[in-house]
Amino acid sequence: MFVVAQISDLHFRNSDPEQLARVDAVMRYLNDRCGGPSAIDALLVTGDLADDGLPGQYEEAAAHVITEIPTLTLLGNHDDRIAYHGGLQPVNNSLLLDGLLLLGLDSSIPGRQDGELTETTLAWASEQIEAAGDVPVLIAFHHPPIDVGMPFMDSIRQLDPSGFEAFVRRHQNIVGLVCGHIHSPSATTFAGVPLVTAPGVSSTLNLPFEGDDVLNETQPPGIAFHFIDDTGRLTTHFRSVRLGQGTP
Repeated sequence: MFVVAQISDLHFRNSDPEQLARVDAVMRYLNDRCGGPSAIDALLVTGDLADDGLPGQYEEAAAHVITEIPTLTLLGNHDDRIAYHGGLQPVNNSLLLDGLLLLGLDSSIPGRQDGELTETTLAWASEQIEAAGDVPVLIAFHHPPIDVGMPFMDSIRQLDPSGFEAFVRRHQNIVGLVCGHIHSPSATTFAGVPLVTAPGVSSTLNLPFEGDDVLNETQPPGIAFHFIDDTGRLTTHFRSVRLGQGTP
């Protein structure tokens, strides 16, 4: 059994004490549970690390997102590739555990709020899957490829996902897709595969019947825990974290 933690939408914004308290509580919760025989195997940070894509915000992230858990960090629509790693090339990365491949794909489009997974990124991902052999694969990215029932966020999801759908259907060992962007835990399917979105760390976004405001900062930060068993079945649990305590 593999356990992969996922946090998303941290939105570092220049020493905002409330935002930092939320991140610190989440990291404390994770780090208190990263040792022993039932340890968390990996951590996914699925985009919007920074709120404005400024260098100082990434410095702040580096000072607060500290863990011994093997970590993949992705970019989202609030991030800036140049500020993050000095270039415009996508930030795609991979982590091969002993029997599980994690792929982090960059769905951000510089200068835009919506997203896409380009042919170049998907070709790179195919190479990683083929090189890893016959192991389960969990794919992470920022923008959902389908509508999720949140009108504003649905307007800035992935652009035409047909290429991504063909990619998923081609690789039968993909056991799950996980993303962020909508600051809300949800579960659905895409291309016949489970698609899970993580709760937000910095805030929650309202559903249409929850109020006129898009942003809700009264809800606690959250974490998704993805369990992949030896049959390749994905089960996801969600946890809310009380500020200042690191306990559910």
